[in-house]
Amino acid sequence: MASNLQRELQRFPRTGRFLRGRLRSAMADQEMQVVEELIESEHKLAGGEPIARRGAECSSSTILVEGFAIRVIERRGHAHIVGLQVPGDFVDLPAFALKRLDHDILALGEAKIGRVSHARIRQVIDRQPHLARLLWFATLLDAAIHREWILKLEDLNAAQRVAHVFCEICRRLDMVGLGGPNGFSLPLTQAQLASMCGTTAVHMSRALRRLRDETGATFRHGKLQCPDPAALAQFCEFDPSYLYGPGELQLPGGDYED
Repeated sequence: MASNLQRELQRFPRTGRFLRGRLRSAMADQEMQVVEELIESEHKLAGGEPIARRGAECSSSTILVEGFAIRVIERRGHAHIVGLQVPGDFVDLPAFALKRLDHDILALGEAKIGRVSHARIRQVIDRQPHLARLLWFATLLDAAIHREWILKLEDLNAAQRVAHVFCEICRRLDMVGLGGPNGFSLPLTQAQLASMCGTTAVHMSRALRRLRDETGATFRHGKLQCPDPAALAQFCEFDPSYLYGPGELQLPGGDYED
């Protein structure tokens, strides 16, 4: 599988991770080429640099080629993280229809992005309905993840919430060929992690200690070390179905034909 991914990234270096682990198998070779050629420019960003700003008129959308991004809503002087994006994600594709976003999207550490104009996206939607449906599917994935985040805030305690975030990140990275057997590394601070879990930095410290004691997982300096991924998933009752990868909600390519 790794060699197949490397071959595909050689052919499609900017978009080879798009929908990987989900419906990329439903994309014809010609459609993969179309998506790759949509990218009109590439940009490298420093950590914290904006990809999209709340309220700004959008004439293009962005695919995350390398690195990570976060969705942020500011309220009363506090930045609340409401989403995380990984390589292969179109991070602001809803802006094609909305034209203005209700939140900021910022690079989480150094990142590389590709921009595609909405004029080009409109051409794809008009001329290639199957590919248009795949782009629509990509936006619906974000909505599914947001619903799960809302559920975990209501259904889990702080230690379980952070375990759920860790399990999700591990699974999403694995789906795009960037996973590791026992954790991950990304420039996420403990304060940012607390924001993602709807708690405070003090409570996050306690949650991480409990997580270490009960599952053996540790998080330090942006690195998760997880000696027993199954124990971590069991601790937070992690069900990855909402990610629409392998599992009961996966859509085989044949189920997504026109």
